[in-house]
Amino acid sequence: MTILVTGATGNIGRLVVDHLLARGAGPVRALTVDPVRAALPDGVQVVRGSVRRPSTLDGVFDGVRAMYLAPVEETAAEVVDRATAAGVEHVVDLSGEPESWWGSVTRAVEAGAREWTHLWPADFVENVSVWYPQIRATGVVREPWPDLASTPTAMTDIAEVAAVALTEDGYAGRALTLTGPERVSRVQSVAALAAATGVPIAFEQVSEEAAVAALEPSAGRETAEFLVHTILGFLRDVEPAPSGVVEEVTGRPGTTVAAWAQAHADQIRAAIS
Repeated sequence: MTILVTGATGNIGRLVVDHLLARGAGPVRALTVDPVRAALPDGVQVVRGSVRRPSTLDGVFDGVRAMYLAPVEETAAEVVDRATAAGVEHVVDLSGEPESWWGSVTRAVEAGAREWTHLWPADFVENVSVWYPQIRATGVVREPWPDLASTPTAMTDIAEVAAVALTEDGYAGRALTLTGPERVSRVQSVAALAAATGVPIAFEQVSEEAAVAALEPSAGRETAEFLVHTILGFLRDVEPAPSGVVEEVTGRPGTTVAAWAQAHADQIRAAIS
């Protein structure tokens, strides 16, 4: 039976499609708001609709056995209810611990799905892109805590785990905490970008307000304050450790920040030069 990928042109959903195809899964159905512009691979069933607007989902779940659910808090419960009513047996969702900002997606899936698998990622490696405008403008990343560490997860690793959970038995009823394979500090992440691109990038330790000011021109005041005070502030209070789940599920080590930067060096260089 068919596997449905919602948000199929999003950062992770698009990679889920690729990993499903690489595993020989099929048929794969991709949900997108604009099938003409989606540019999805040949052989994928492309259908129009959005989980942000459940009224657009009539017929989308017909013949679907399992689906990847992109996280939209406002509509998750209705989407899952529609999917279950149409016969979908297994929902693999991108979400978070019940007390986190994506916790409502977790609760909605558990309340409505026949079987479920949660994907709970750490911070994304790709979030380094928030630095690109200030690197391009000044060659410097300005943040308050250079040694602040996390275990960033590459989106391709999340997508590959999703593809495995959608196609293999043994993952129903599990919440998979996904991390990168190592602890990486903020200054180490900056060094990884510099090494991969050959572009000199400095790290300057500044106050929280100065860090907000450095992000504000590109991110806006509200987002800059959230990133510095909430996201980085949260990381100050935790001792992150690699979970090993990516390797357990996929059979290969997760992607390091350095390896991700090397793989995307051309795109990063274009964004910061």
